[in-house]
Amino acid sequence: MDEKTQIELEAAAFRTLRHHLMDKRADVQNIDLMNLAGFCRNCLARWYQEAANERGIAMTKDEAREIYYGMAYEDWRAANQTDADEAKKAAFEVAFRENVGKP
Repeated sequence: MDEKTQIELEAAAFRTLRHHLMDKRADVQNIDLMNLAGFCRNCLARWYQEAANERGIAMTKDEAREIYYGMAYEDWRAANQTDADEAKKAAFEVAFRENVGKP
């Protein structure tokens, strides 16, 4: 497989993952994703931002989130995020520290 085709397939897989998380499973909470998988929608937006920055494209965290979420992050949270219990919050602190860094 040539590199161009590989990149196109990887991009298609990313778009499918994004569609799945945003449109088909908006009910799945970011905290649950982080606790179970070590990443969440915000991580995907951050990775998008980092890829842009590595290519000399200036992009803030908020800009990347708006691109990923298709709306302002606060609007997404208001529409989809539920309150997490203390056990989930404690597990998140561990998952975040192990996978992202100190909050």
